[in-house]
Amino acid sequence: MNIKPIKNENDYQEALRRLELIFDAKRGTIEGDELEILSILIDRYENEHFPIGMPDPIEAIKFRMEQMGMKQKDLAEALGFKSRVSEILNKKRKLTLDMIRKLSTTLNIPTDVLVQEY
Repeated sequence: MNIKPIKNENDYQEALRRLELIFDAKRGTIEGDELEILSILIDRYENEHFPIGMPDPIEAIKFRMEQMGMKQKDLAEALGFKSRVSEILNKKRKLTLDMIRKLSTTLNIPTDVLVQEY
């Protein structure tokens, strides 16, 4: 096992190649331990160099509605009127704290996502 910190793109690519080779290693083996450590190093490098931002709150709502097979009328049961839901989804009405709480519970979207500016 020859593990070293990932400091640049070349180190990163090398780590990915090695990870691919030992991907099916069994836990408790030398290669299994190497796989676990490489995974942590790669994850850390990716989080630092390729961060993924939070999704747009309205896009997150639309995405979850689609995943759950919901229509605007289904969301209107939680938020009130169908016209209010339409205004929210078209970004003509801002989300209130009460709406954020209901959407978080109904759609299981973290409040961190819903409270962002859009």
